[in-house]
Amino acid sequence: MRKVYSKIETIAGNVISVKADGVSYGELAEVSTSFGKSLAEVIKLDHGMVSLQVFAGGRGISTGDEIRFLGHPMKVSFSENLTGRIFNGSGIPRDKGPELTENMISIGGPSFNPAKRVIPRNMIRTGIPMIDLFNTLVESQKLPIFSVSGEPYNELLARIAMQAEVDLIILGGMGLKYDDYLFFKDTLEEGGALSRTIMFVHTASDPTVECLMVPDISLAVAEKFALQGKKVLVLLTDMTNFADAMKEIAITQEQVPSNRGYPGDLYSQLASRYEKAVDIEGSGSITILGVTTMPGDDVTHPVPDNTGYITEGQYYLKNGRIEPFGSLSRLKQQVNDKTREDHRALMDGMIKLYAAYKDSLEKQSMGFQMSAWDDKLLKYGHMFESVMMDLTVNIPLEKALDEGWRILSECFDPSETGMKSSLIEKFWPKKG
Repeated sequence: MRKVYSKIETIAGNVISVKADGVSYGELAEVSTSFGKSLAEVIKLDHGMVSLQVFAGGRGISTGDEIRFLGHPMKVSFSENLTGRIFNGSGIPRDKGPELTENMISIGGPSFNPAKRVIPRNMIRTGIPMIDLFNTLVESQKLPIFSVSGEPYNELLARIAMQAEVDLIILGGMGLKYDDYLFFKDTLEEGGALSRTIMFVHTASDPTVECLMVPDISLAVAEKFALQGKKVLVLLTDMTNFADAMKEIAITQEQVPSNRGYPGDLYSQLASRYEKAVDIEGSGSITILGVTTMPGDDVTHPVPDNTGYITEGQYYLKNGRIEPFGSLSRLKQQVNDKTREDHRALMDGMIKLYAAYKDSLEKQSMGFQMSAWDDKLLKYGHMFESVMMDLTVNIPLEKALDEGWRILSECFDPSETGMKSSLIEKFWPKKG
Protein backbone atom coordinates (compact mmCIF):
# COMPACT_ATOMS: atom_id res chain seq x y z
CA MET A 1 0.00 0.00 0.00
CA ARG A 2 1.55 3.31 -1.09
CA LYS A 3 1.39 6.25 1.34
CA VAL A 4 -0.75 9.29 0.59
CA TYR A 5 0.66 12.70 1.57
CA SER A 6 -1.72 15.61 2.18
CA LYS A 7 0.59 18.52 2.99
CA ILE A 8 2.37 20.31 0.17
CA GLU A 9 5.22 22.43 1.54
CA THR A 10 5.84 24.77 -1.42
CA ILE A 11 4.34 25.54 -4.83
CA ALA A 12 6.61 27.29 -7.38
CA GLY A 13 5.15 27.39 -10.85
CA ASN A 14 4.72 23.79 -11.98
CA VAL A 15 6.99 22.42 -9.23
CA ILE A 16 5.63 21.36 -5.86
CA SER A 17 7.53 20.06 -2.82
CA VAL A 18 6.42 17.60 -0.15
CA LYS A 19 8.14 15.81 2.75
CA ALA A 20 8.16 12.09 1.96
CA ASP A 21 10.31 9.00 2.41
CA GLY A 22 10.88 5.85 0.34
CA VAL A 23 10.64 7.80 -2.90
CA SER A 24 13.04 7.43 -5.85
CA TYR A 25 14.22 9.92 -8.48
CA GLY A 26 12.03 9.86 -11.61
CA GLU A 27 9.13 8.15 -9.79
CA LEU A 28 5.60 9.09 -10.80
CA ALA A 29 3.00 10.46 -8.44
CA GLU A 30 -0.68 11.28 -8.70
CA VAL A 31 -1.78 14.71 -7.50
CA SER A 32 -5.49 15.08 -6.60
CA THR A 33 -6.76 18.65 -6.94
CA SER A 34 -10.13 20.37 -7.15
CA PHE A 35 -9.69 20.26 -10.96
CA GLY A 36 -9.15 16.50 -10.98
CA LYS A 37 -6.09 14.28 -10.97
CA SER A 38 -2.74 14.97 -12.61
CA LEU A 39 0.48 13.04 -12.90
CA ALA A 40 3.74 14.45 -11.55
CA GLU A 41 7.36 13.28 -11.74
CA VAL A 42 10.00 13.41 -9.01
CA ILE A 43 12.78 15.71 -10.22
CA LYS A 44 14.71 16.37 -6.99
CA LEU A 45 15.41 14.62 -3.66
CA ASP A 46 16.87 16.71 -0.84
CA HIS A 47 17.03 15.21 2.69
CA GLY A 48 13.43 14.06 2.82
CA MET A 49 12.10 16.95 0.74
CA VAL A 50 10.77 15.72 -2.62
CA SER A 51 10.24 18.09 -5.54
CA LEU A 52 7.81 17.09 -8.28
CA GLN A 53 7.08 18.56 -11.71
CA VAL A 54 3.29 18.53 -12.22
CA PHE A 55 2.31 17.60 -15.78
CA ALA A 56 -0.83 19.74 -15.86
CA GLY A 57 0.91 22.73 -14.25
CA GLY A 58 0.55 24.32 -10.83
CA ARG A 59 -2.74 26.10 -11.47
CA GLY A 60 -5.44 25.03 -9.03
CA ILE A 61 -3.10 23.18 -6.66
CA SER A 62 -3.43 24.00 -2.95
CA THR A 63 -1.21 23.01 -0.01
CA GLY A 64 -3.86 20.59 1.25
CA ASP A 65 -4.10 18.50 -1.95
CA GLU A 66 -3.23 14.82 -1.81
CA ILE A 67 -0.15 13.23 -3.42
CA ARG A 68 0.09 9.47 -3.93
CA PHE A 69 3.40 8.05 -5.17
CA LEU A 70 2.96 5.21 -7.67
CA GLY A 71 6.22 3.36 -7.02
CA HIS A 72 7.45 3.29 -10.62
CA PRO A 73 8.89 5.70 -13.21
CA MET A 74 7.14 6.85 -16.37
CA LYS A 75 6.12 3.91 -18.57
CA VAL A 76 4.83 3.54 -22.10
CA SER A 77 2.97 0.72 -23.83
CA PHE A 78 4.99 -1.27 -26.34
CA SER A 79 3.48 -3.37 -29.13
CA GLU A 80 2.91 -3.39 -32.88
CA ASN A 81 -0.26 -1.40 -32.16
CA LEU A 82 1.92 1.71 -31.76
CA THR A 83 2.62 2.01 -35.48
CA GLY A 84 0.56 4.61 -37.29
CA ARG A 85 -0.38 6.27 -33.99
CA ILE A 86 0.25 9.75 -32.57
CA PHE A 87 0.81 10.33 -28.83
CA ASN A 88 1.81 13.22 -26.58
CA GLY A 89 4.91 13.30 -24.39
CA SER A 90 3.18 11.22 -21.72
CA GLY A 91 2.18 8.46 -24.14
CA ILE A 92 -1.48 9.53 -24.18
CA PRO A 93 -3.11 9.37 -27.65
CA ARG A 94 -3.46 12.60 -29.63
CA ASP A 95 -5.17 10.90 -32.57
CA LYS A 96 -8.41 10.06 -30.73
CA GLY A 97 -7.50 6.38 -30.93
CA PRO A 98 -7.71 3.95 -28.00
CA GLU A 99 -5.29 4.35 -25.10
CA LEU A 100 -2.75 1.51 -25.01
CA THR A 101 -2.06 -0.11 -21.64
CA GLU A 102 -0.60 -3.54 -22.45
CA ASN A 103 3.10 -4.49 -22.08
CA MET A 104 4.23 -1.32 -20.29
CA ILE A 105 7.97 -0.55 -20.43
CA SER A 106 10.00 2.00 -18.45
CA ILE A 107 11.56 4.98 -20.21
CA GLY A 108 14.88 6.73 -19.62
CA GLY A 109 16.96 3.60 -19.04
CA PRO A 110 20.74 3.33 -19.59
CA SER A 111 22.40 3.14 -23.01
CA PHE A 112 22.67 -0.23 -24.71
CA ASN A 113 25.33 -2.72 -23.55
CA PRO A 114 28.55 -1.71 -25.39
CA ALA A 115 29.63 -5.37 -25.66
CA LYS A 116 26.62 -6.05 -27.89
CA ARG A 117 27.27 -3.13 -30.26
CA VAL A 118 28.75 -3.69 -33.70
CA ILE A 119 30.71 -1.24 -35.86
CA PRO A 120 28.40 0.77 -38.15
CA ARG A 121 28.62 -0.67 -41.66
CA ASN A 122 25.30 -0.16 -43.48
CA MET A 123 24.07 2.84 -45.45
CA ILE A 124 20.60 4.31 -44.94
CA ARG A 125 19.35 5.51 -48.32
CA THR A 126 17.23 8.66 -48.19
CA GLY A 127 16.89 9.57 -51.90
CA ILE A 128 18.40 13.00 -51.16
CA PRO A 129 21.66 13.48 -53.14
CA MET A 130 23.25 15.86 -50.61
CA ILE A 131 22.95 13.09 -48.03
CA ASP A 132 23.35 9.85 -50.02
CA LEU A 133 26.16 11.03 -52.30
CA PHE A 134 28.05 13.61 -50.28
CA ASN A 135 27.39 12.88 -46.58
CA THR A 136 25.99 9.38 -46.35
CA LEU A 137 23.76 8.53 -43.38
CA VAL A 138 24.93 5.33 -41.69
CA GLU A 139 22.94 2.92 -39.55
CA SER A 140 23.35 3.56 -35.79
CA GLN A 141 24.76 7.04 -36.46
CA LYS A 142 23.83 10.02 -34.30
CA LEU A 143 23.75 13.26 -36.29
CA PRO A 144 22.35 16.72 -35.57
CA ILE A 145 20.88 19.03 -38.20
CA PHE A 146 22.17 22.49 -37.28
CA SER A 147 19.87 25.23 -38.50
CA VAL A 148 18.15 28.48 -37.56
CA SER A 149 14.51 29.42 -37.09
CA GLY A 150 12.72 29.82 -40.39
CA GLU A 151 14.71 27.15 -42.23
CA PRO A 152 12.72 24.15 -43.58
CA TYR A 153 14.22 21.62 -41.15
CA ASN A 154 10.83 20.07 -40.37
CA GLU A 155 10.16 19.73 -44.10
CA LEU A 156 13.53 17.98 -44.43
CA LEU A 157 12.69 15.59 -41.58
CA ALA A 158 9.30 14.81 -43.14
CA ARG A 159 10.97 14.07 -46.49
CA ILE A 160 13.51 11.79 -44.80
CA ALA A 161 10.66 10.05 -42.95
CA MET A 162 8.90 9.35 -46.26
CA GLN A 163 11.98 8.34 -48.27
CA ALA A 164 14.43 6.65 -45.86
CA GLU A 165 14.88 2.91 -46.43
CA VAL A 166 14.26 1.76 -42.85
CA ASP A 167 11.66 -0.45 -41.16
CA LEU A 168 10.28 2.10 -38.71
CA ILE A 169 10.29 5.86 -38.18
CA ILE A 170 9.83 7.33 -34.70
CA LEU A 171 9.23 11.08 -34.76
CA GLY A 172 9.71 12.99 -31.51
CA GLY A 173 8.48 16.59 -31.58
CA MET A 174 9.41 19.02 -28.77
CA GLY A 175 7.89 22.48 -28.46
CA LEU A 176 6.30 22.22 -31.92
CA LYS A 177 3.93 24.89 -33.13
CA TYR A 178 0.54 23.33 -33.75
CA ASP A 179 0.93 24.10 -37.48
CA ASP A 180 4.16 22.08 -37.55
CA TYR A 181 2.45 19.15 -35.81
CA LEU A 182 -0.36 19.22 -38.40
CA PHE A 183 2.24 19.50 -41.18
CA PHE A 184 3.97 16.30 -40.06
CA LYS A 185 0.66 14.49 -39.58
CA ASP A 186 -0.80 15.51 -42.95
CA THR A 187 2.43 15.05 -44.91
CA LEU A 188 3.07 11.54 -43.59
CA GLU A 189 -0.57 10.55 -44.11
CA GLU A 190 -0.63 11.80 -47.69
CA GLY A 191 2.78 10.28 -48.43
CA GLY A 192 1.71 6.90 -47.09
CA ALA A 193 4.47 6.84 -44.47
CA LEU A 194 2.30 7.18 -41.36
CA SER A 195 1.67 3.40 -41.36
CA ARG A 196 5.34 2.80 -40.50
CA THR A 197 5.65 5.83 -38.20
CA ILE A 198 5.10 6.40 -34.48
CA MET A 199 4.78 10.04 -33.39
CA PHE A 200 5.35 11.41 -29.90
CA VAL A 201 4.53 15.11 -30.07
CA HIS A 202 4.87 17.86 -27.47
CA THR A 203 3.46 21.19 -28.64
CA ALA A 204 4.43 24.60 -27.27
CA SER A 205 1.19 24.75 -25.26
CA ASP A 206 1.73 21.39 -23.52
CA PRO A 207 3.30 20.99 -20.03
CA THR A 208 7.08 21.53 -19.95
CA VAL A 209 7.81 18.19 -18.32
CA GLU A 210 6.33 16.35 -21.32
CA CYS A 211 8.93 18.05 -23.53
CA LEU A 212 11.67 16.36 -21.48
CA MET A 213 10.01 12.98 -21.85
CA VAL A 214 9.73 12.95 -25.65
CA PRO A 215 13.32 11.80 -26.40
CA ASP A 216 13.20 9.18 -23.64
CA ILE A 217 9.83 7.78 -24.64
CA SER A 218 10.84 7.74 -28.34
CA LEU A 219 14.16 5.99 -27.68
CA ALA A 220 12.69 3.46 -25.23
CA VAL A 221 10.19 2.32 -27.88
CA ALA A 222 12.92 2.40 -30.56
CA GLU A 223 15.15 0.09 -28.52
CA LYS A 224 12.41 -2.50 -28.11
CA PHE A 225 11.73 -2.54 -31.86
CA ALA A 226 15.48 -2.70 -32.59
CA LEU A 227 15.75 -5.76 -30.37
CA GLN A 228 13.11 -7.36 -32.58
CA GLY A 229 15.46 -6.90 -35.55
CA LYS A 230 14.06 -3.69 -37.02
CA LYS A 231 16.02 -0.78 -38.47
CA VAL A 232 14.64 2.21 -36.59
CA LEU A 233 15.25 5.86 -37.52
CA VAL A 234 14.49 8.32 -34.70
CA LEU A 235 13.86 11.91 -35.84
CA LEU A 236 13.90 14.52 -33.06
CA THR A 237 12.93 18.19 -33.43
CA ASP A 238 13.94 20.42 -31.76
CA MET A 239 16.68 19.54 -29.24
CA THR A 240 17.14 23.24 -28.41
CA ASN A 241 13.55 23.28 -27.14
CA PHE A 242 14.43 20.20 -25.04
CA ALA A 243 17.41 22.07 -23.54
CA ASP A 244 15.26 25.16 -22.92
CA ALA A 245 12.75 23.01 -21.03
CA MET A 246 15.62 21.73 -18.87
CA LYS A 247 16.69 25.33 -18.22
CA GLU A 248 13.15 26.34 -17.25
CA ILE A 249 12.88 23.59 -14.67
CA ALA A 250 16.41 24.25 -13.35
CA ILE A 251 15.50 27.92 -12.78
CA THR A 252 12.33 26.90 -10.94
CA GLN A 253 14.45 24.67 -8.69
CA GLU A 254 16.86 27.57 -8.11
CA GLN A 255 19.84 25.60 -9.41
CA VAL A 256 23.10 27.49 -9.91
CA PRO A 257 23.08 28.27 -13.66
CA SER A 258 25.93 27.45 -16.01
CA ASN A 259 26.65 28.91 -19.46
CA ARG A 260 23.80 31.23 -20.57
CA GLY A 261 21.55 29.96 -17.80
CA TYR A 262 21.56 26.29 -18.88
CA PRO A 263 22.04 23.64 -16.16
CA GLY A 264 25.56 22.35 -15.56
CA ASP A 265 24.66 18.82 -16.68
CA LEU A 266 23.52 19.91 -20.16
CA TYR A 267 26.24 17.85 -21.86
CA SER A 268 25.37 14.70 -19.88
CA GLN A 269 21.66 15.11 -20.51
CA LEU A 270 22.16 15.45 -24.27
CA ALA A 271 24.72 12.64 -24.41
CA SER A 272 22.48 10.20 -22.50
CA ARG A 273 19.92 10.55 -25.33
CA TYR A 274 22.23 10.58 -28.34
CA GLU A 275 24.21 7.59 -27.04
CA LYS A 276 21.11 5.42 -27.46
CA ALA A 277 22.06 5.13 -31.15
CA VAL A 278 23.24 1.55 -31.65
CA ASP A 279 23.71 -1.28 -34.14
CA ILE A 280 22.88 -4.42 -32.17
CA GLU A 281 24.77 -7.63 -32.85
CA GLY A 282 22.42 -10.12 -34.51
CA SER A 283 19.49 -7.74 -34.34
CA GLY A 284 18.31 -4.29 -35.49
CA SER A 285 19.58 -0.73 -35.07
CA ILE A 286 18.69 2.76 -33.84
CA THR A 287 19.79 5.80 -35.87
CA ILE A 288 19.21 9.32 -34.54
CA LEU A 289 18.77 12.55 -36.52
CA GLY A 290 18.08 15.51 -34.23
CA VAL A 291 17.35 19.08 -35.28
CA THR A 292 19.27 21.66 -33.21
CA THR A 293 18.30 25.25 -33.92
CA MET A 294 21.08 27.76 -33.26
CA PRO A 295 19.81 31.01 -31.68
CA GLY A 296 21.25 33.88 -33.70
CA ASP A 297 22.96 31.36 -36.02
CA ASP A 298 25.59 30.99 -33.28
CA VAL A 299 27.29 27.60 -33.37
CA THR A 300 29.04 28.44 -30.05
CA HIS A 301 25.65 28.56 -28.29
CA PRO A 302 25.72 25.94 -25.47
CA VAL A 303 23.27 23.54 -27.14
CA PRO A 304 24.96 23.14 -30.59
CA ASP A 305 28.39 23.50 -28.95
CA ASN A 306 27.81 20.57 -26.58
CA THR A 307 26.02 18.58 -29.28
CA GLY A 308 29.05 18.81 -31.57
CA TYR A 309 31.21 16.99 -29.01
CA ILE A 310 28.71 14.14 -28.69
CA THR A 311 27.65 13.42 -32.26
CA GLU A 312 29.44 12.02 -35.33
CA GLY A 313 29.40 15.10 -37.54
CA GLN A 314 26.49 17.36 -38.51
CA TYR A 315 24.34 18.60 -41.35
CA TYR A 316 24.15 22.39 -41.76
CA LEU A 317 20.83 23.52 -43.21
CA LYS A 318 21.13 27.06 -44.61
CA ASN A 319 19.07 28.90 -47.21
CA GLY A 320 16.91 25.81 -47.68
CA ARG A 321 19.89 23.58 -48.57
CA ILE A 322 22.29 21.23 -46.85
CA GLU A 323 25.59 23.10 -47.07
CA PRO A 324 28.46 21.12 -48.69
CA PHE A 325 30.98 22.97 -46.49
CA GLY A 326 30.68 22.36 -42.76
CA SER A 327 28.31 19.41 -43.15
CA LEU A 328 30.08 16.17 -42.32
CA SER A 329 29.11 12.55 -41.77
CA ARG A 330 32.18 11.12 -40.09
CA LEU A 331 31.02 7.55 -40.67
CA LYS A 332 30.48 7.87 -44.43
CA GLN A 333 33.89 6.27 -45.06
CA GLN A 334 32.47 3.11 -43.49
CA VAL A 335 30.01 2.63 -46.33
CA ASN A 336 30.73 4.71 -49.43
CA ASP A 337 33.46 2.34 -50.68
CA LYS A 338 30.84 -0.42 -50.94
CA THR A 339 28.24 1.47 -52.99
CA ARG A 340 29.77 2.06 -56.44
CA GLU A 341 33.42 2.37 -57.43
CA ASP A 342 33.05 6.00 -58.53
CA HIS A 343 31.26 7.19 -55.36
CA ARG A 344 34.22 8.54 -53.39
CA ALA A 345 36.05 10.01 -56.40
CA LEU A 346 32.92 11.77 -57.69
CA MET A 347 32.06 13.07 -54.21
CA ASP A 348 35.53 14.58 -53.75
CA GLY A 349 35.83 15.88 -57.32
CA MET A 350 32.46 17.62 -57.38
CA ILE A 351 33.00 19.33 -54.02
CA LYS A 352 36.44 20.59 -55.13
CA LEU A 353 34.90 22.09 -58.27
CA TYR A 354 32.05 23.59 -56.24
CA ALA A 355 34.63 25.27 -53.98
CA ALA A 356 36.29 26.69 -57.12
CA TYR A 357 32.86 27.92 -58.28
CA LYS A 358 32.45 29.83 -55.00
CA ASP A 359 35.78 31.58 -55.67
CA SER A 360 34.65 32.52 -59.19
CA LEU A 361 31.35 33.78 -57.81
CA GLU A 362 33.25 36.05 -55.43
CA LYS A 363 35.41 37.33 -58.32
CA GLN A 364 32.27 38.09 -60.32
CA SER A 365 30.64 39.95 -57.42
CA MET A 366 33.77 42.14 -57.07
CA GLY A 367 33.82 43.04 -60.76
CA PHE A 368 36.95 41.15 -61.80
CA GLN A 369 37.38 40.05 -65.40
CA MET A 370 36.08 36.48 -65.83
CA SER A 371 38.06 33.85 -67.71
CA ALA A 372 36.70 30.99 -69.82
CA TRP A 373 37.43 28.68 -66.85
CA ASP A 374 35.41 30.95 -64.55
CA ASP A 375 32.50 30.80 -66.98
CA LYS A 376 32.62 27.00 -66.91
CA LEU A 377 32.69 27.01 -63.11
CA LEU A 378 29.70 29.38 -62.92
CA LYS A 379 27.68 27.12 -65.21
CA TYR A 380 28.72 24.09 -63.14
CA GLY A 381 27.84 25.76 -59.83
CA HIS A 382 24.34 26.70 -60.97
CA MET A 383 23.68 23.15 -62.23
CA PHE A 384 25.12 21.62 -59.05
CA GLU A 385 22.84 23.74 -56.86
CA SER A 386 19.69 23.15 -58.92
CA VAL A 387 20.16 19.38 -59.29
CA MET A 388 22.24 18.13 -56.36
CA MET A 389 21.25 20.54 -53.59
CA ASP A 390 17.49 20.48 -54.18
CA LEU A 391 15.98 18.84 -51.09
CA THR A 392 12.74 17.99 -52.92
CA VAL A 393 14.60 15.52 -55.16
CA ASN A 394 13.97 11.81 -54.60
CA ILE A 395 16.37 9.69 -56.65
CA PRO A 396 18.41 6.58 -55.80
CA LEU A 397 22.14 6.93 -55.20
CA GLU A 398 23.04 5.36 -58.54
CA LYS A 399 20.89 7.91 -60.40
CA ALA A 400 22.50 10.73 -58.38
CA LEU A 401 25.96 9.46 -59.38
CA ASP A 402 24.91 9.37 -63.03
CA GLU A 403 23.54 12.91 -62.70
CA GLY A 404 26.88 14.00 -61.27
CA TRP A 405 28.73 12.67 -64.32
CA ARG A 406 26.17 14.35 -66.61
CA ILE A 407 26.73 17.73 -64.94
CA LEU A 408 30.50 17.35 -65.27
CA SER A 409 30.23 16.39 -68.95
CA GLU A 410 28.03 19.41 -69.75
CA CYS A 411 30.41 21.88 -68.11
CA PHE A 412 33.95 20.54 -68.56
CA ASP A 413 36.25 18.48 -70.71
CA PRO A 414 37.22 15.16 -69.10
CA SER A 415 40.80 16.37 -68.53
CA GLU A 416 39.55 19.38 -66.52
CA THR A 417 37.73 17.39 -63.85
CA GLY A 418 40.73 15.83 -62.11
CA MET A 419 39.01 12.42 -62.18
CA LYS A 420 40.87 9.16 -62.80
CA SER A 421 41.10 8.09 -66.45
CA SER A 422 39.72 4.64 -65.63
CA LEU A 423 36.58 6.17 -64.11
CA ILE A 424 36.16 8.63 -66.98
CA GLU A 425 36.37 5.80 -69.51
CA LYS A 426 33.70 3.83 -67.66
CA PHE A 427 31.25 6.53 -66.49
CA TRP A 428 31.68 9.61 -68.72
CA PRO A 429 28.41 10.03 -70.66
CA LYS A 430 28.67 9.15 -74.33
CA LYS A 431 27.66 11.99 -76.65
CA GLY A 432 24.83 11.45 -79.14
